[in-house]
Amino acid sequence: MDAHESEDPKKSTADMTAFVQNLLQQMQSRFQTMSDSIITKIDEMGTRINDLEQSINDLRAEMGVEGSPSPLAPSKQKPGEDKQEEDSA
Repeated sequence: MDAHESEDPKKSTADMTAFVQNLLQQMQSRFQTMSDSIITKIDEMGTRINDLEQSINDLRAEMGVEGSPSPLAPSKQKPGEDKQEEDSA
């Protein structure tokens, strides 16, 4: 019985190690799946935002407001340009 008792803790430790490794692998797999899903949704959202911006620009063009910049588009004017024009006037 002494030999059996001395092997029990080793087997228990090995079982626990295998269990923990398996659990960690499952968690890693789930986190990877969630991460991929989130990245896909962010990419889809970016595409939808670009489509929406294009639709807004198309509507503005149809209304004849082509000349004014889109509120969604970044300004092409350099910082300080506004003030230089006012000062020289």
